[in-house]
Amino acid sequence: MSLSSSTDALAAQARPHLVGLLRIVSALLFVCHGAASLFGVLGGAHGHTVPAGQWPGWWAALIQLVGGALVLLGVGTRVAALICSGSMAYAYFTVHQHLALWPIQNGGELSVLYCWIFLAIAVSGPDSLALTQLLRRRRGVERLSVPQPV
Repeated sequence: MSLSSSTDALAAQARPHLVGLLRIVSALLFVCHGAASLFGVLGGAHGHTVPAGQWPGWWAALIQLVGGALVLLGVGTRVAALICSGSMAYAYFTVHQHLALWPIQNGGELSVLYCWIFLAIAVSGPDSLALTQLLRRRRGVERLSVPQPV
């Protein structure tokens, strides 16, 4: 076995766990944005909270908090990640894009990164380390251990 093929095998084994960790870290940071905007924790959103019901800021913060928490836990991951991705695309095109062409110029790098990361998670699914995966495994073990009627 060559070094390249053993490296490929190791990478293939690590991939679901790495994708799961990317999902967890990205979603945790997203949840922090939502909590900061809604509750003023972690330094708040630029020093203040978003007024309840205000469009679009309060709704975006709610998506960040709830959607991010679902993605973080790996529950309803594909739908929640797609909504999170869409909210970041909306944020980019309504808040940042009119200021300049490139995200580095208009301050929209985070919106673009979150948009693409959550889109990738929506397409790939939660992979490992997701609550739904753990529950499925547990249910599978319970089904196997329950005596079957004859």
